[in-house]
Amino acid sequence: MKLYYSEYMKNITVSVDDDLYKRSRVWAAQAGSTVSALVRAFLTRLTEEDPEFDRLAERQRALIQQIRAEYPHFSAGDRLTRSAVHERDALR
Repeated sequence: MKLYYSEYMKNITVSVDDDLYKRSRVWAAQAGSTVSALVRAFLTRLTEEDPEFDRLAERQRALIQQIRAEYPHFSAGDRLTRSAVHERDALR
């Protein structure tokens, strides 16, 4: 599998000591790869093997769909006015 840079890929920074960096570069070169490709493969395997992550991601998707169905005009960016906040507080 060959990956190419695109606007959809994100860069991450990882700090490692010099020895680990050198050994990783040697290992990657011997494998005909790059350190970035090794890290990408590791993270891919890590997230693919986590059923809890998949379950929670599916639950999040379902909740977002439910909110959109029940409240089609809802926006997380909507804010209550100061008076509306105080009116709600008075109802308690």
